[in-house]
Amino acid sequence: MSYSIDDLITLMARLRDPETGCPWDLKQTYRSIVPHTLEEAHEVADAIERADYAHLEDELGDLLFQVIFYSQLGDEDGHFDFGSVVDHLVRKLVRRHPHVFPDGSLASRIDPDRRPTEAQIKTRWEQIKAEERAAVASSDSPVEPASHLDGIARALPSMARAEKLQKRAASHGFDWPDVAPVFDKLHEEIDELREAWCNAQAYPGADTQDAVEDELGDLLFVCVNLARFMKVNPDQALRRTNHKFDARFRAIEKRLAAEGRDMDSQSLEALDAIWQSVKGVEKQ
Repeated sequence: MSYSIDDLITLMARLRDPETGCPWDLKQTYRSIVPHTLEEAHEVADAIERADYAHLEDELGDLLFQVIFYSQLGDEDGHFDFGSVVDHLVRKLVRRHPHVFPDGSLASRIDPDRRPTEAQIKTRWEQIKAEERAAVASSDSPVEPASHLDGIARALPSMARAEKLQKRAASHGFDWPDVAPVFDKLHEEIDELREAWCNAQAYPGADTQDAVEDELGDLLFVCVNLARFMKVNPDQALRRTNHKFDARFRAIEKRLAAEGRDMDSQSLEALDAIWQSVKGVEKQ
């Protein structure tokens, strides 16, 4: 016997039963679950990064449970339930894919001979999303005028939000012409960061430290721009470097342990020599 999505919904309702449910689950709110949702999403990404497909199934289940949990809270508050979440999602995806569902129904199919180009698909995709943002802005009656940047969540991880802001601005013509000036800007920001840091060392204080943080943010923003032009996901690139550092550091620890040496007693030069040796083995 295999359980179904309906069984999972029933399980969630049981966990939130005021009389017989789980005390921990009953205490949770939309806000309190958010850290768990982010953690589960990162664990999915980690399993994929490590090609650990044996655990990916389990991690995907944990992530799905987060959706079920929010849906249960929404049902209890009379806002929405899992069925309406699914209905809204399917309708949105059908609407956003006219190159797959030409007449706006799930059953419709595109004529392969009349399939639009990727460029046309991308243009239409952006038009549809712009129409959706305009509709939301109109219904919310915002105090501020509508912006092309509306709809980019402020709660996104900073690097992901930087990338989305840049892509949205670029889609409306606000972008570098090519990658060359981005490299120039990178060097400019490095120089400005160095100047801010030297100033903070000479005149310690909140203002000079704020300037360092501001310039470092500018530098990271340019790095995201550079990644975008090179068609590299910046977060994935950093995760890859994190993985390399983790593996190399552990290799240093393993080498020292095999030689009966303690890491804390080694000089930086000695540790760097092992680091370079580990990198050489990787290249081979």
